Amino acid sequence: MERQFSTVNKNKQSGFTLVEIAIVLVIIGLILGGVLKGQVLIDNAKYKNFVKQMESYRGAFYTFQDTYRGLPGDISNITALDPGAVAGNGNGRIAGGLCNTAEESCNVWSHLRYAGIIPGDPSVIDAAAPPAHTYGGLVSSISTGTWGNGVRETKILSQDVPGDVAQRYDNEFDDGDATSGDVARRGGSGATYDLTATLNMTISI
Repeated sequence: MERQFSTVNKNKQSGFTLVEIAIVLVIIGLILGGVLKGQVLIDNAKYKNFVKQMESYRGAFYTFQDTYRGLPGDISNITALDPGAVAGNGNGRIAGGLCNTAEESCNVWSHLRYAGIIPGDPSVIDAAAPPAHTYGGLVSSISTGTWGNGVRETKILSQDVPGDVAQRYDNEFDDGDATSGDVARRGGSGATYDLTATLNMTISI
């Protein structure tokens, strides 16, 4: 009697079903969505911190002015401030632009620190004096000039601010124009900010 054997195809290959592929795609989508949402939250948090920094320096300026009846960096009578402070000329304007040497625009930070209004070493009065902002650049100075909007007034000068951040800040707190108003670009040209570049920004006190 002959026996008949059935053979099984051991080389049979199985693939993913459409349902399995759909599930994988959904999972990938959820992961990507979570990553993108997380990045948006991080960006918003950094921006809000930047806004708070600018407001804190504006507040520090007015606190000093109210307390000492003079402008930080410019005040000439430093008796009530600290014997180690460098006096300004007291003309009601903070001389200098971006803080890159010992001048009134650098002494602003020294005076605010001697007064205990902001943290830091008050003995530093040169290019190392400015604090950094959230995006890694310097809040270079608070000084008096026509930068940005062409109006002579006291302004906060910040360096290396991302263009998209500067545009967003200008849109929210001013007119959105990089050449006019209380928020403007220092240098460059055109009414809009280059969103992919870093730039210097002025904010009127």
